[in-house]
Amino acid sequence: MMVKQNTISNEVSLTGVGLHTGKDVKMTFKPAPINSGFSFVRIDLEGEPIIEADANYVVNTQRGTNLEKLGVKIQTPEHVLAALIGCNLDNVIIELDSSELPIMDGSSKYFVQALEKAGLLEQDAIRKYYIVKEVISFVDETTGSEIIVMPCDEYQVTTMVDFGTKVLGTQNATMKNISEFKKEIADSRTFSFLHELESLLDNGLIKGGDLNNAIVYVDKEISETTMENLKLAFGKDQISVKPNGILDNLTLHYPNEAARHKLLDVIGDLALIGTRIKGKVIANKPGHFVNTQFAKKMAKLIKIEQRNHVPIYDLDLEPLMDIHKIMSILPHRPPFLFIDRIIEMSESHIVGMKNVTINESFFIGHFPGAPVMPGVIIVEAMAQTGGILVLNTVPDPENYLTYFMKIDNVKFKHKVLPGDTLTFKCELITPIRRGICHMQAHAYANGKLVAEAELMAQIAKKQ
Repeated sequence: MMVKQNTISNEVSLTGVGLHTGKDVKMTFKPAPINSGFSFVRIDLEGEPIIEADANYVVNTQRGTNLEKLGVKIQTPEHVLAALIGCNLDNVIIELDSSELPIMDGSSKYFVQALEKAGLLEQDAIRKYYIVKEVISFVDETTGSEIIVMPCDEYQVTTMVDFGTKVLGTQNATMKNISEFKKEIADSRTFSFLHELESLLDNGLIKGGDLNNAIVYVDKEISETTMENLKLAFGKDQISVKPNGILDNLTLHYPNEAARHKLLDVIGDLALIGTRIKGKVIANKPGHFVNTQFAKKMAKLIKIEQRNHVPIYDLDLEPLMDIHKIMSILPHRPPFLFIDRIIEMSESHIVGMKNVTINESFFIGHFPGAPVMPGVIIVEAMAQTGGILVLNTVPDPENYLTYFMKIDNVKFKHKVLPGDTLTFKCELITPIRRGICHMQAHAYANGKLVAEAELMAQIAKKQ
């Protein structure tokens, strides 16, 4: 089933404070065009530079995930990215007047509320997924942290945490479908151990914190000096430790809130892959470093597979359409009919095939003594394949003609010679509407991609 991309219907803004910088920040979510993904815009800087939510821009993960592009920084975007994924969004612009996103209550709760207020807008484009076919893993040998993803029909995430402390113990959390995020994961707050908090305070690195945006687990005896420092840092007259081992003024939302927040972080960090995943993620002792390293690995694998993937079809099977059926649908005729068979077809894609022989008329002049199939003919063959897809949507295709509207991003990779068998795969970029077919087309031969193009054609009734 095809799932369409989504953005938000209206702009919506939040204000808050950065956890580490302590600076006030205004953040605005804005609608974004199809296939643009998530991007951050620093409106406080000259030229309003854009930093895409891309794992390759991760520069450090010491205190959250931090991005940098051409010297422009974005700090702690993971809770916002998790909210965007959890709200079923694909394309959103996030404007900021500071480098660090607001911490709010340390969860994704307020971001989800803002995005729901903005409303969901379905876009005229199909969402792309990376379907996991085998186990992929990344291990941080230093910490023993590990993330794997395995085949699954849904995007599922399981996190397991064990910090070796009695106060927190071992926890795990599972999300079986992204639809669970809003109610089960979004309000899980960030947490810290007392020994970490002391270090951050000593180095002036937690200026925007208070007891409402971080759960503090007391994993050591708390001294009078530390208690006074905490009172000063959090602006409280009194601070105490609850029987469950956390500082007061906070009540846990869930017994395993720490594991749920780690799951939230995994979703936010893996959003940096840039492609939705259909697979089950299992994260053992996750953290921003292992999360983003895994995201980088996945992004690289997806890019390589998209670049090199050559689909394999059994050409010995009976075709979906033979040449007679093709000619009953397409208006083209020899010598300008460049498809022999249709192998597959669905609502969103089609696969065609052509046997290239020396008897092709174009080989007479292209080129004498060195026959090479012209690139324009390959493009035409891809277009004819897509033409069958769109003509198949009308009850009387014999009464229609197909016309090119646009050809973009054409690339020729390898020569096509007599004796080659060409296969053409065309996939819809947007749903067919008013007889217009906008598709991404690829041509393969000899186990290689030989040509690709973005094509747009329209069918019109014969006059």
